[in-house]
Amino acid sequence: MLGDWLSLTLDGDVPGEREGWLPFGHYVMHGPGILELRPAACQASARSVVLSAGIHGNETAPIELVGELLARLESGLLRLGAPTLILLGNLAAIRAGQRFCDTNLNRLLRRDTPLPEHDEGRRAATLMAAVDAFFARHDRPPLHYDLHTAIRDSRYPRFAVEPFDESATTDSEQWRWLAAADIQAVLHQHRHSWTFSHYSRHYHGAQAFTLELGRAQPFGANDLSLLRPMQALLEALVEGREPPGAPPQRLAFFRVARELMRESEAFRLCFPDDTPNFTEFAVGTKLAEDAAAGDCVVEDTPLAVVFPNAEVELGARAALLVRSAPPPDA
Repeated sequence: MLGDWLSLTLDGDVPGEREGWLPFGHYVMHGPGILELRPAACQASARSVVLSAGIHGNETAPIELVGELLARLESGLLRLGAPTLILLGNLAAIRAGQRFCDTNLNRLLRRDTPLPEHDEGRRAATLMAAVDAFFARHDRPPLHYDLHTAIRDSRYPRFAVEPFDESATTDSEQWRWLAAADIQAVLHQHRHSWTFSHYSRHYHGAQAFTLELGRAQPFGANDLSLLRPMQALLEALVEGREPPGAPPQRLAFFRVARELMRESEAFRLCFPDDTPNFTEFAVGTKLAEDAAAGDCVVEDTPLAVVFPNAEVELGARAALLVRSAPPPDA
């Protein structure tokens, strides 16, 4: 049943079974794209694990990776040892093969703001409620990995975004785990961003990251062999055992210096559309023109660009401008 869960969900078929047994536990389907795995016995080092994919509908590699994980659990190749919540994010956008339908779902995960009355707004409410209920049910250290792929190439194809929260800290073991999972860089956010990983960190104190796992491709075009180290990390977490570790010095660390916002219709980025993430620009380089905000020019020290996108909505972020940072324990 689990091996077919993704395809049934995306086809819009409602499974007849809401609960079922696994070799080492059982599963509960709480709704479309919401699957909870409950082990028969939790391992001593188990965490309450949330794995989400498809928050952007055109990012398919993480969905395929989760599909492999579920198939291995159902066949008994993995031993379920930690409570795990599997979330498939923007179902309508996944079916349409596009990033979103009405607005970016990964900017709506916030409790104190009215949500828009469309698919993404309703889905944001459902996802937040699912995470809240899951962490309330399981008294284990909370952890959330939100799995993505980027819309462009990158100097570091696999990188983590650490959400900002003034009251939460990242455990040093996370850097070791990410290094062993072949994550190549870490970007520290500088303020609240209201993404899904930020939601779990801010409201639940979870160890949480947005993980960018290469470039977005259509279903069937992903080379999952590049993600085997990440698969090993996810499998260890689901089994409730200590994941592999590696020296954090393998990771390049960056910190956001500023956000580049689109303030007018007359806005453009002053570099090619195919510029890879983490491309660095020298002092004096003009990065953007905006009829309302004026020109954005690199001042003082070189800056690298991450997530550039000139086609965002008015008032939205068109790029992050970042600079190198020391490792967290330095």
